Amino acid sequence: MSDILITTTSSVPGHEIVETFGLVRGTSIRTRHVLHDFVEWLRNLVGAELDHYLKMVGESREQALDRMRDHARRFGANAIIGVRFEMSRIAAGSAEMFVYGTAVRIQPRDADTRAPGYATDDDPAEE
Repeated sequence: MSDILITTTSSVPGHEIVETFGLVRGTSIRTRHVLHDFVEWLRNLVGAELDHYLKMVGESREQALDRMRDHARRFGANAIIGVRFEMSRIAAGSAEMFVYGTAVRIQPRDADTRAPGYATDDDPAEE
């Protein structure tokens, strides 16, 4: 479980934004492998799912998310709102996965519910 809540929405239900830190981002660049390209080309001829590319995109997305979380942690954020993904080709055989959002500190409107990373003065973990 991550200590930073990530959402594509501009708010978190049941929580209020108490501080906005600004833009955070993460990126991952991957290149293709010639042998895998040939195998995927053959699979494409018969209409099969391109497993290698699917795995590569998934790994790239997770790495970009991890880097964005790390960027948000440096600000002291406990949430990232308005998250968006972009993918672009940057050279022959390589692609960039880019993820970005707004780092914020949120706190619950209801005292019985806590957001990730949220602590109160009477929290035993803080003593």
